[in-house]
Amino acid sequence: MELDPSDMTPVIHRLKRAQGQLAAVTRMIEEGSDCKDVVTQLSAVSKALDRTGFAIIASGMEQCMTSPDKDLDRKELEKLFLTLA
Repeated sequence: MELDPSDMTPVIHRLKRAQGQLAAVTRMIEEGSDCKDVVTQLSAVSKALDRTGFAIIASGMEQCMTSPDKDLDRKELEKLFLTLA
């Protein structure tokens, strides 16, 4: 299954945002920021990445439902989904 690039534009934006958040976490640790602030920011990065994964899987599920002859079956989609759980 190939991802539709037009569907992936918001995903790419989300990944870039998460990349910036992760850079901020690194900077916070290097600067000796408060542990609570670092963990809060790290949690935001983690959630952003989870949402990105779910968006990619949702796109794949949609493609499979509209074109059942695609090469990714239900079991594979389920396995991908569970890797994010």
